[in-house]
Amino acid sequence: MAVYSVIATGIILFYLAQTGPLSRALGSVIPAGFAAFLVIGVGFYLVRAAAQGVLSMTCRNVIGKWFDHQRGIALAISGILVSFAYSFAPRGLDWLIQKSGGHQPAWTAMGIGTLAIMAPLAWLLFRDQPEDDGLKMDNGKTPKKKHDNPDMHIHREFSREEAMGDYSFWIFNLTFSFYALYSTAFTFHILSLGEEYNIDREHILSLFVPIAATSVATNLLFGAINAKLRLKTLLLVMNLGCLSAALGMLYLDHPSAVPAYVLGNGIASGGFVSLTGIVLPRFYGRKHLGSISGVNMACMVIASGLGPLLFGVCHHYADSYQLILIASAFIPAALALLSIRADNPQNRITET
Repeated sequence: MAVYSVIATGIILFYLAQTGPLSRALGSVIPAGFAAFLVIGVGFYLVRAAAQGVLSMTCRNVIGKWFDHQRGIALAISGILVSFAYSFAPRGLDWLIQKSGGHQPAWTAMGIGTLAIMAPLAWLLFRDQPEDDGLKMDNGKTPKKKHDNPDMHIHREFSREEAMGDYSFWIFNLTFSFYALYSTAFTFHILSLGEEYNIDREHILSLFVPIAATSVATNLLFGAINAKLRLKTLLLVMNLGCLSAALGMLYLDHPSAVPAYVLGNGIASGGFVSLTGIVLPRFYGRKHLGSISGVNMACMVIASGLGPLLFGVCHHYADSYQLILIASAFIPAALALLSIRADNPQNRITET
């Protein structure tokens, strides 16, 4: 699945490189504005489905199936590159566009890199589960001391239908989906947001560097302590990070809001990378992990697609991002309260 997803992503990047000519060609048949919207909309949907959707889900599921007690550490290590790449993406992509001479050669370069480097790596390194190669989870190692954290014990496997009927699934899912929506939206509109607050291009893009550092630190911390704490506690911290990020962005023209914006985004990003890979196998087991993760990923992909649209519509009609940022602060605040009761459903089995 990983190899196919990488190949699909590479092909889609080549398609995105041709959106200009395709839009002009289609614009000779239908209205030019609608043609451009249709061509880029299809490309946006495809790259979301293939790269952020299937490929991201496959990577997280592989770690979930290969590691148990060491799952948090494994995800933390793998998440270092994810956190840095995600946080550096706006600045890196802007640099690539400037150096390559435009969007079209930048898309093409990324497509070549994806097919030439990532596809062979996926073919060489990816395996579905350790039992297929005669191995065991965590290389057969067990912790020296038995965990007293109830979140660390699997008593039975949940089906997708059972998981979807669980309160905790939706609180975690809504948190992840909100962060996917918000982070994609503010990344897409970051230069426009800077203009609204009279912050120059270089300065607002440079804030992604400390965000990346905070994200990596949070990811490593969550990976180190998740076996000792209830996951709902870490979810609460992530939601508070989202709240801080939204409030920091809302008042970004005030110097005191910049640390809230940076730390909030870093904590939310690091928590997102860590928790999305840990919670589902720990709460619902490995047997139906793919189908359960599919629901979670579908929600995140839809949310991330809506984020830039909602921010853009708000700015178009209100000539400001203020309203959507206020809404973005209320949502994680509510989810932080709801996360207090987001217990592991495995615990309820032992109580009955």
